[in-house]
Amino acid sequence: MTCANPARRNGAWRHVGRALAAAMAVAALTGCEDKNTFVAPPPPKVDVAAPVQRPVTRYVEATGNTAPIKNVDLVARVQGFLQSIDYTDGTFVKQGTQLFTIEPETYKLKLEQAQAAEVGAQATLKQAEADFKRQADLVQRQAVSQATLDTSTSTRDNAQASLQQAQVNTRLAEVNYGYTKVSAPFDGIVSAHMVSVGELVGVSSPTQLATIVAMDPIWVNFTVNEQDVLRIRAEAARRGLTVADLKQLPIQVGLQTETGYPHEGHLDYVSPTLNSSTGTLAVRGVVPNDERVLLPGYFVRVRVPFDQEKSALLVPDTALGSDQGGRYLLVVNGDNIVEQRKVQIGPVDNGLRVIESGLKPDDRVVIAGLLRVIPGQKIDPQVTKIEQPQASAK
Repeated sequence: MTCANPARRNGAWRHVGRALAAAMAVAALTGCEDKNTFVAPPPPKVDVAAPVQRPVTRYVEATGNTAPIKNVDLVARVQGFLQSIDYTDGTFVKQGTQLFTIEPETYKLKLEQAQAAEVGAQATLKQAEADFKRQADLVQRQAVSQATLDTSTSTRDNAQASLQQAQVNTRLAEVNYGYTKVSAPFDGIVSAHMVSVGELVGVSSPTQLATIVAMDPIWVNFTVNEQDVLRIRAEAARRGLTVADLKQLPIQVGLQTETGYPHEGHLDYVSPTLNSSTGTLAVRGVVPNDERVLLPGYFVRVRVPFDQEKSALLVPDTALGSDQGGRYLLVVNGDNIVEQRKVQIGPVDNGLRVIESGLKPDDRVVIAGLLRVIPGQKIDPQVTKIEQPQASAK
């Protein structure tokens, strides 16, 4: 047996080693490719919830301003020097409270003078009537002529007229004497006085002394746009309400710094026509104000309930999106695929938005993580409940 050359044997083994190394490298590459195979991520977990379903009261909301139901300028109706100011500026007074006194002595003397003239006229008339009776009796007995009776009759009639004139003068003197004391015509707050003690007032025309303002109740004036007017009239027609019934609708009022609408009253007046230039209807409500929280001239928030829906659908405002087509919600279908649903929104009621149309009670609405999902995407819905905020104060 011939032995192979050792150098040749070593070269053969080198070729075998290289082949084995290449095979191992291929196997290694093949193993790496298996480990790097793409695996799709799991669907994102997204919070979904069914819309809240509960009764909702629908309101007409507006901005209004308060105004006094009575606002009267107190004036001097007689001429004289202002003798006294009988109240403190800015205080609340009851009806009949004396506020000013205007030199009463002169008008008291004129009243006494008129009363004395009236007494004299009564005495003259009494004498004239007695003389008339005597002359009438003498004429019947043909003791005097008819001309004498005619003169007596004329004297009696003149005496009666003089008495009536004296009575009128007495009444006028009483009225003028009463004007020397200026009293509050109703309960209210009196402004600062505009004249000083000792000043001559009522010289050529009535002089304004102050102003009295009634505070309880108080008017609230506001306007309703044409669309709301049409909605209210349609609802009134459906419920068979008359204009008189609409005037009894409650009205709720809140100041700009108050939460909710703590002041309640009722409608008092509705204008018969719309303002063609603004397309609005003037409306007025009356609100009790015994604590005088509402001052005339305030700007206030106003709402008037006109309808109640028994089963409205509501979602958080944060669940709503918007695009050029309007407002929408992201809804998850039965295959857990996200769909974009166009909706019509209504008012906010106790922190949740009313959905007028486009949503069903059993829909699953994406309420959180809207930026992490897109329409057409499959998700892992995490069913939760919509938390309802506590009802706001009235």
